Amino acid sequence: MSDRTDDPAGNPLAGPRARIDAIDAGILDLLAERSALLADVLVTKQREGLPIFDPPREEAKVAAFRAAAAGRGLDPDWAEDFLRMVMGASRARQSTGVFPQAAGGPRTVLLVGGKGRMGSLYAGILARSGHAVRVLDVGDWDRVGDLAAGCDLAVVTVPIRETRAVIAQLAPHLAPATLLADFTSNKAEPVAAMLAAHPGPVVGLHPLHGPDVHNLAKQLMVVCPGRDAPAAAWLLEQCRLWGMRVAELPPARHDEGMHVVQGLRHFLALLHGSFLAARGMRPQDMLELSSPIYRAELMMTGRIFAQNPELYADIVFADAERRALLLELLEHHGRLASLVRADDKAGFAAEFRRVSAFFGDFAGQALAESSYLIHRLADRFA
Repeated sequence: MSDRTDDPAGNPLAGPRARIDAIDAGILDLLAERSALLADVLVTKQREGLPIFDPPREEAKVAAFRAAAAGRGLDPDWAEDFLRMVMGASRARQSTGVFPQAAGGPRTVLLVGGKGRMGSLYAGILARSGHAVRVLDVGDWDRVGDLAAGCDLAVVTVPIRETRAVIAQLAPHLAPATLLADFTSNKAEPVAAMLAAHPGPVVGLHPLHGPDVHNLAKQLMVVCPGRDAPAAAWLLEQCRLWGMRVAELPPARHDEGMHVVQGLRHFLALLHGSFLAARGMRPQDMLELSSPIYRAELMMTGRIFAQNPELYADIVFADAERRALLLELLEHHGRLASLVRADDKAGFAAEFRRVSAFFGDFAGQALAESSYLIHRLADRFA
C-alpha cells in the first residue's frame, strides 16, 4: 500500500505544489530580467554622474510597493523586506563594475598603508572610479618622494598606534595643495597631528564599516573638518556617488561617541567572551539553548574574536579618556554587583525602572527593530 504523501498520483498536494514550483521559477525569471536591465542603469549613472544609492527613489519605490502589496492582499511588511533584498542585490551588482566619478576629473590618490584590508578595499573602489591610485606601505618609504609627488589626496590608513608617526613622516613630502586625510577610528589626535604637520588642506575620515563589505552603498563615512573644507568637497561627493551616507562632526564630538560605540562595546564583548571561556561554556553548546536574541548577542560577540586582537586593543585603549570611561564602567558594575550580593530584587527593579525612564521612547524603537532582526535571524538560521 503506497503512502499518498510520497505518491504523486495520490498526493492531494501534488497539483498545488507543481503550480507553486512553476510560479517560483517565474519569479526567478523576472528577477533575472530585472537584473539584466541593471547594465543600462549603470551606464546611465556613470554617464550622468548619479550615485549608486538614491534614497528618495528607494523610499518612494518602497512606499508604492507596500501599497501595491496591500491592494493584492499581501503583507506590506513582507513585501518591503522582499523588495529591499532585491534592491540590495541590485546595488551590489552595480558596485561590481565602474563607479561614477566626482566632478573635476580623475585625481591621483596615495594610500599610505594601502596593502592593508581597508586600504585595499578603497584602492579598488577609487581605481574603479577612474582615479589613479598609488600605494605606500611598509617597504616603500625609500620611494615616498616619488609616490607623494603630484598627489591630489593622501590617505593614512594604518593602525592607530602608528598614525601620528606616519603622518609626521609623510607630511614633508606632500605638496601644499595636497589634501591630507586619515581613516583612524579616533579623530581628535590624528586631525591635530595632520594640522601640525601639513600646511595644506586636512580632513579626518572614519569609514564606519569593516573591510569585508561587498559594496559601500548605505555605509557611513564620518567626516571631521580640519582645514580648507572646499578642497575636500570632491572627496565627499565621491563618497556619495559610491552610495555612502556622509555625516560631518567635529573631532571631539566624534570621539565622544566612539568611546561608547567602539571602546565600551568592544570591551563588553571581551568581558562576555572572557567569562564564557573562564567557565568553559563553549559557544557551540550555548547555541543549543539560545533564544534568537541571545544567538544574535553571541554572534556579535563571536565576530570580534574572529578578527585582529591588536586592532581591537588599539581601539579599546585608544586614549586616556577612553580608558577612564572603561574604568568608570567597571566601577558602575561594582555598584550594581552590590544588588546581587544583597539579593536586592527591589533595588534591581528600581534601577530597571530608572533606566527605562532614561531610554524613554527609544525603548519602543529598540523593541521593534530588534524584534525584526530576531525574527529574520530565526527564520534564516534556526
